[in-house]
Amino acid sequence: MKRTPATLWIWYRGARFIGFQRQPGGLTVQEALEDSMRRAGVPYPIMPAGRTDRGVHARMQVVSVRLPPCYTPEMLAERLPPQLPPDLGLCVARRAPDGFHSQWSAVGKEYRYRVQLGSSPSEAWRPFVMEPSLEPRLEGAVLKPERISELLGAMVGRRDFYAFHEHSSQRKPRTLESATLHELGGGLFEFRLRGDGFGRYQVRYLVGSTLLTASGALSEERFRAALDSGTTIPGLKAPAQGLLLWEVHYPPDKEPFPPEERALAPGLPSAPPFCLSAEADAQAA
Repeated sequence: MKRTPATLWIWYRGARFIGFQRQPGGLTVQEALEDSMRRAGVPYPIMPAGRTDRGVHARMQVVSVRLPPCYTPEMLAERLPPQLPPDLGLCVARRAPDGFHSQWSAVGKEYRYRVQLGSSPSEAWRPFVMEPSLEPRLEGAVLKPERISELLGAMVGRRDFYAFHEHSSQRKPRTLESATLHELGGGLFEFRLRGDGFGRYQVRYLVGSTLLTASGALSEERFRAALDSGTTIPGLKAPAQGLLLWEVHYPPDKEPFPPEERALAPGLPSAPPFCLSAEADAQAA
């Protein structure tokens, strides 16, 4: 009998893990998930939409897996959650569309990055945001949201982001479809970056270098030259705790999750870093 192809929407808080991919030296998301699935009766490896680094969170990570004969996604949705460790959870388990692959079927991702630009973060949000005042190159900087938004607008388009990702990632044109800044309240702001693909640390370098340029510590001329031609700059890699993989996108014929399900995100915690406003931490505390 054939194994059933399934797809899972999972969430996690990254501080507990040393990254997604199984590796020596500590607990990874992959190890925790595969060990939990084995206890739930699914002894097969998973394939993620992408691999997040140490400390990075995910509101929506998508994984492909094969289920044993006569084992359904509904059974997994019932049996898996009690096996999962803290800070890792399941939103949805679905039978995968024909020809679906969590990584190769994806047409884009959206990342969000939280930065505290005014006052101090609440205790509920502190583990999930960047505080520029703690970065030596940004200490004492005045960071205006309007200036940050202006610089973000310069990033949008298809270009070589070589200056803004690790050189271990393939050098190739990538499209950044949108890059915007949103106020969440309480001095907390959110970068939203959506594109067809990202190199390693790309979002963190884009955020950090934008803040560096907005502060005046990096000239706008050098920043724009890096965007236009890939010229290397002394950029800033923003810390991992502010970064959240928000959503993975698929074409209509490969989409496992309907719009209403994406909007509701069943099973997703309402606490930081998954909620949409700083005020929500009062309910989550």
